[in-house]
Amino acid sequence: MKKAALCDLLNIEFPIIMAPMFLVSNEDMIIEATKNGITGAIPALNYRTVDELRAGIKRMKEKASGPIGINLIVNKSNFLYKEQLQVCCEEKVDYFITSLGSPQETIETAHKHGIKVFCDVTDLKYAKKVESLGADALIAVNSEAGGHAGKIGRIDLLKLLKENCTIPVISAGGVGSGQGIAETLAAGADGLSMGSIFIASNEAPVSEAYKEACVNYGAKDIVMTTKLSGTPCTVIKTPYVAEIGTEQNALERFLNRNKRIKKWIKAMTFLKGMKALQKAAFGQTYKNVWCAGPSIEHVHTIRPVKEIIDTLKLEYSQNVAS
Repeated sequence: MKKAALCDLLNIEFPIIMAPMFLVSNEDMIIEATKNGITGAIPALNYRTVDELRAGIKRMKEKASGPIGINLIVNKSNFLYKEQLQVCCEEKVDYFITSLGSPQETIETAHKHGIKVFCDVTDLKYAKKVESLGADALIAVNSEAGGHAGKIGRIDLLKLLKENCTIPVISAGGVGSGQGIAETLAAGADGLSMGSIFIASNEAPVSEAYKEACVNYGAKDIVMTTKLSGTPCTVIKTPYVAEIGTEQNALERFLNRNKRIKKWIKAMTFLKGMKALQKAAFGQTYKNVWCAGPSIEHVHTIRPVKEIIDTLKLEYSQNVAS
């Protein structure tokens, strides 16, 4: 197969981005990704302050063997956005992945510093918009993605964007094996963004219970909830998630529709949800709310990042050869 465009965009060996995962992604995971032929991105919000973000970028750039990216939430709920953008540009990260808002300012600022910008999109309308703003690539977030998933299936979304957009399309969601990588690239993807299969890695900072959940649960156990951030988000259907349900209550829905306070309610909902995720990810609690996507179907044991990547490469090679 021809070399995927993502390899040329970032000068990497294998066309995979280790997707940015709130709370889960850490510096060790990103560094290991770059040492094994792929790239990785980390959410800016995984750092509590912009000073910690700056220090983290410096550490990663010192130890990484390839490009590193930062995921920015670019809507008004992220009160640190402008400072995060400035710090990342000053420290010269290799690329941004933008989520949940207009990337116009990020694109304009990043390009002045020679930094590429990839934008999360879930439909053609928004894809065309960010393309017109100068995005370097699209992250096609499909209905099988972990976290904030889209509504269109993996292949359907990929074909829709490839037929109507001219910039590279990186498929995000539903792939957890080398066979899936081969199929998605053959369908026209210019690369893939993969996250959930790396949660159960030795380097991930989350609890053993979270990692074991990714091993023991499967695709059928993934449900969508609006209770965490107000935006639909995929989680593992643990007994606690089944108990509390996955829909916002009437009061929450009413407050989110109020134009005067919507911004603040969304921010409060996000902070409350993220605290619940943090407690479950790192501590012992029966209130287990763990983010993951259907690709945990392919997770069978807790392994080092290097071993996960090596397996993906081997499976991919076997599928291409056959």
